[in-house]
Amino acid sequence: MTQRTLVLLKPDCVRRGLVGEIIGRIERKADWGITALEMRTLDRSILEQHYAEHVGRPFYEPLVAFMSSGPVVALVVEGERVIEGVRQLAGPTDPIAAAPGSIRGDFGTIVRENLIHASDSEESAIRELKIFFPGIS
Repeated sequence: MTQRTLVLLKPDCVRRGLVGEIIGRIERKADWGITALEMRTLDRSILEQHYAEHVGRPFYEPLVAFMSSGPVVALVVEGERVIEGVRQLAGPTDPIAAAPGSIRGDFGTIVRENLIHASDSEESAIRELKIFFPGIS
């Protein structure tokens, strides 16, 4: 089943010069394609929409501060089972728990600065894509 997902390459990914490496990993997957890509610095209003379910949690303000600390690369990735696949490619949030070969397993250092965001379900992907790429239906 062809799906569409949002991928964010976070400020630590951009600062560390890993954007090309990670985009290359996505592009090398046989049936996946990048259909939109944009580098931008996220403002608080976008982050409040994106992380609405986390408001009030202890990590919310540090997360918003981190995500607005520098540019991100936002991508729309399409393909067969891409939502599940990109999350597998990213690996668990904790880089110590992430397997070698995953993005976080190979490049992750700390939990909060974990290089990549990928939508966790079809519902999340639809909601997140509307926030970051409102012109794509």
